[in-house]
Amino acid sequence: MKTIVIATKNKGKIREMTQAFEGLPVKLVPLSDFGELPDAVEDGTTFEDNAKIKARFYMEETKTACLADDSGLEVEALGGAPGVHSARFAGGHASDEANNEKLLAEIVRKGLDSSPAAYRCVLAFVDTNGAALTAEGSCKGVIRPKAKGSGGFGYDPYFYIEENKTMAELTLAEKDAISHRGKALREMATQLSAYLAQKSERHS
Repeated sequence: MKTIVIATKNKGKIREMTQAFEGLPVKLVPLSDFGELPDAVEDGTTFEDNAKIKARFYMEETKTACLADDSGLEVEALGGAPGVHSARFAGGHASDEANNEKLLAEIVRKGLDSSPAAYRCVLAFVDTNGAALTAEGSCKGVIRPKAKGSGGFGYDPYFYIEENKTMAELTLAEKDAISHRGKALREMATQLSAYLAQKSERHS
């Protein structure tokens, strides 16, 4: 059984990852099991950079294989922003409300009432032997200034996946089937399964 640290304190993400890797010979443990750890400095320019930075940093801090993700929203009208700054678009510890307010104001400032957009997620796994895997997923939609739904988090109430339905109106199962993170997790589960099988063959 392979122990893997999940580099997040977000309980929703931990639940999603645990579910995605259910069939694998892995034991997922949260960062909180290791007490107070410093924050990784996410100074990459892409989601992939930041996911790798986090995975490597916490692997070294915990001396345990680590899985990290970086994800966010890319809005066409804003040239791909907020991108890697999605969680802090309106400032360092901005709330979802503040981030959404800024996003909508920027779109309106351009004289638009909507814009094509995509959620993107990159997962990075780094083992203690230096082996690394990455997986990516995306979900296309449209940002509109009318909030709908009470589920999800972040930009979900404004992210329309159909003409009249937002990400915040989906059940967890529906969201997982189409979301950027759901797709990246399924891809990572496939890669991890092959990687662990290969490792166990070498040691048998």
